[in-house]
Amino acid sequence: MRRILLAAVAAVTATAASLPAPAFAEGLIRIAEQYGIAYLPLHVIRDQKLIEKYGKQEGIDIEVQWAKFGGGATVNDALLSGSVDVATAGVGPTLTIWDRTKGSADVKGIASLGSLPFFLVTNNPNVKTIKDFTKADKIALPSVGVSIQSRTLQIAAEKEFGVGNHKALDDITVSLAHPDAYAALTSGSTEITGHFATPPFQYQELQNPKIRKVLSSYDVLGGPATVTIAYATSKFRADNPKTYKAFFLALKEATDFINVDKPGAADAYIRVERSKIDRDFLISILNDKDVQYKLAPERTGVYADFLARTGALKNKPASWKDYFFEDIQSVEGS
Repeated sequence: MRRILLAAVAAVTATAASLPAPAFAEGLIRIAEQYGIAYLPLHVIRDQKLIEKYGKQEGIDIEVQWAKFGGGATVNDALLSGSVDVATAGVGPTLTIWDRTKGSADVKGIASLGSLPFFLVTNNPNVKTIKDFTKADKIALPSVGVSIQSRTLQIAAEKEFGVGNHKALDDITVSLAHPDAYAALTSGSTEITGHFATPPFQYQELQNPKIRKVLSSYDVLGGPATVTIAYATSKFRADNPKTYKAFFLALKEATDFINVDKPGAADAYIRVERSKIDRDFLISILNDKDVQYKLAPERTGVYADFLARTGALKNKPASWKDYFFEDIQSVEGS
């Protein structure tokens, strides 16, 4: 009997050893970031090692890896390929990937990074409104047809040219990372005559007397609106609860820090980006009442309704809560 029991134990042990390891990968998070202070909470998180801090509170050591992208389309590709775990991009790419993965990867928003205005600016003296752009102009933005700048331009075009004409300016837009677009526009020696920018690049561009603002996203959307969102797959959230929680708490602390210490936040940005931007100039941007860092999404429904109506979304969300995880749903959002 003893020999039989020992044999049974050995068989169970061998079977257990042959089973695949659990899918949990706690302790590693790969984050996709982009350019500009619309991603400032990430700069603070990175500078102050906040994810590592909250990981220790959860009893784990977390390795944080960062990857820089120039637009939301490539960010979404990276998330779907498994190259990154947390993506950050504009509302347009967030809604696109939520719609695309509904019922499969089920990508949803973790939280807003903030409501900041972004400006369409030009160095063409003949352009006063978007009606003045011609086929000779080129407008740089992060991702043609997908980025929040592209979607906002489509909303503005529909208002200007009528329903059904939302793509009237798409053929003169080009995909270009913000630093490259800034360099092209301010040089005045390229085909780029417009840039739908993001802070701080738009403010830097407007310091050039040859560059003027054509419109603000707040004008198009009817007021302050979320510009960037952090999002992830449902699987990553489910398989890595401690790592996910550490990221969420880090994002909350970073947001609180920005709102109480603008100079400190500016320093974090300069250190992480190795930026040569004037510190006082950056602080003045952060003190602008229109620049608001908050976790609650704001006016994202404007994009959702537009994209569903124009056929860019197959699934029309009933509310913003459809495309955000429940962790943030206790706040007042839109």
